[in-house]
Amino acid sequence: MPTPNGARVRHVLPLTRVGLAVAVVFAAAMPAFAQLAPANAAGVAMGHLHYRVRDVTANVKFWSMLGGTPTRIGSEQAMKFPHVFVFLSPGEYTGLSEGAVVNHVAFRVPAFEVLAAAGIKVTRLDGFPGVGNTTTPEGERVELFEDAALNLTFTPDDGKHSAGSDRHNKPVGVPIAFHHIHLYLPGEEHLAAKAWYVRMFGGVGGKRSNYDAVDLPGINLNFSGGRDSAPMSGRTLEHIGFEITGLESFCKRLASMGATFETPYRQIEGGIAMATLKDPWGTVIELTEGLRTR
Repeated sequence: MPTPNGARVRHVLPLTRVGLAVAVVFAAAMPAFAQLAPANAAGVAMGHLHYRVRDVTANVKFWSMLGGTPTRIGSEQAMKFPHVFVFLSPGEYTGLSEGAVVNHVAFRVPAFEVLAAAGIKVTRLDGFPGVGNTTTPEGERVELFEDAALNLTFTPDDGKHSAGSDRHNKPVGVPIAFHHIHLYLPGEEHLAAKAWYVRMFGGVGGKRSNYDAVDLPGINLNFSGGRDSAPMSGRTLEHIGFEITGLESFCKRLASMGATFETPYRQIEGGIAMATLKDPWGTVIELTEGLRTR
């Protein structure tokens, strides 16, 4: 969710004894694996985010405090979260996600006090209960929601939930979970983007609060129109990734529907298969098969 014009940020949450106690309980309950969501009928689920960063060590510390578990996948440093891997590769970038088509990503937690106890500074968004932001060591904004938030709910366009799309309407139930990726698009292009993601990936079209949205297992894609934005290539968030069941045949299906692949289907190290494409608005999407077992 974007920061509204004129919104005032309030306080940074204090460290409390209660928050520390809750943090210890949640840390003990944290799963030791990424728990990618089961795929939908099209074979699609959220897979990963891939960041290019200047200081890998500092970023591993940040994502660990947020609730991730460090791991290596092949030669790559990654962080495990429920429903998503976060990859951290050393390198330069041209800018942050602000101003790009993928403007920001968001996670859910039961309460911000847990993050404060872990050392994460959360700035609450004035006028939006249960919504806040934090920043990575690179300065990248990560939006955060606690269960008290009033704008989490997802309503399918046809009124029928499927593939776990009703999870947004319940308490998060785990210490942290990936929630949404927010795309900013010009004019009325957000409606075309919504239709494209439903068609290509078998998503559930609907509304997340007042935003047009498409739900996929493990992620809610949000679309805002009337925004100037640039392709995400070269940004610190290099690409987003979906985990696919039956990737080779899935790529053939997308190609038959008009998708153009920048990297065609291929096998890479560690028994993982991948392919990359861009959506019509410049979002770089990597498709993988094999992360689910990591």
